[in-house]
Amino acid sequence: MSQTETDVAGTAARIIANVERVVIGKRPQLTLAVAAYFSEGHILLEDVPGVAKTMLARALARSVGCTFKRLQCTPDLLPSDVTGVSIFNQKAGEFEFRPGPVFAQTLLADEINRATPRTQAALLEAMAERRVSADGQTYVLKPPFLVIATQNPVDQEGTFPLPEAQLDRFLVRLSLGYPSMEEEGKMLVRLQKGHPIDDLKPVVSADDVLACQEAIRHVHVDDKVTRYVLEIVHASRAHEDVLLGGSPRASIALFRTAQALAAIAGRDFATPDDVKRMAHPVLAHRLILRPESRLRKRTASVVVRELVGDAKVPVTDRQKAANEDYFE
Repeated sequence: MSQTETDVAGTAARIIANVERVVIGKRPQLTLAVAAYFSEGHILLEDVPGVAKTMLARALARSVGCTFKRLQCTPDLLPSDVTGVSIFNQKAGEFEFRPGPVFAQTLLADEINRATPRTQAALLEAMAERRVSADGQTYVLKPPFLVIATQNPVDQEGTFPLPEAQLDRFLVRLSLGYPSMEEEGKMLVRLQKGHPIDDLKPVVSADDVLACQEAIRHVHVDDKVTRYVLEIVHASRAHEDVLLGGSPRASIALFRTAQALAAIAGRDFATPDDVKRMAHPVLAHRLILRPESRLRKRTASVVVRELVGDAKVPVTDRQKAANEDYFE
């Protein structure tokens, strides 16, 4: 194992351990969130209220030494409230640009579906191209740039569902779910004298994250694994329940997150299991089902499980070698 791989695994372990001081019992979701971060993608947290969506986002941001802003989305939020606005400076006799919260390295967009489509669209350029255009000027956002958005899928009154183009900008969609009774008991004990997030300190720097983002690009992906990724995504476009399947951006996302998951596990090569684990977080929110399929209570999650189950799992040369070494 090279030093680069060790750094990726070690950096991820420090971030996850730090976040777990606040969010208990959600290691699988934390691992997927860090994989998305290292893949230079954005994260959509979708779940019912009170399961620590916002807390996870705040803890992840605090664990990395980056600038952080929180944006509470409401129907009266304007695009300029996100990107920034030009204000006339009387002393200088000219307009000067005041950057909005999107210029933070980590942006938490809380309840993003409560913002109007026009305001939601203000995030599109920033999320896709890491830059902002305002008043005829283009401003490059400082890396690493991460948007973590939350939304409640149950309460739809006064909300504006995210359009497909914006959903596609989120690399993964995660759901935390309720904690077990034991985990919730630990949470109550920790919160008895104060909230642990108040004492949370950065454990890695922005440069560490940038190094990890560069390192995962060098994780080896066998041709058979690449073919496996393509078979799953292409099958989504031909599935009988799917009106619009995964785009080439979905293929890239599945490929890149599989690399990140391998590096976090301390490996220098991706396996079909990495692809399987990332298939649902990467693909489920990108599939648009046919109206008649939705009436039959079919869901994107079920379709993704079928796609992964139908695709033939390859065995790479490295896996064969690893198995031979194990049985010797």
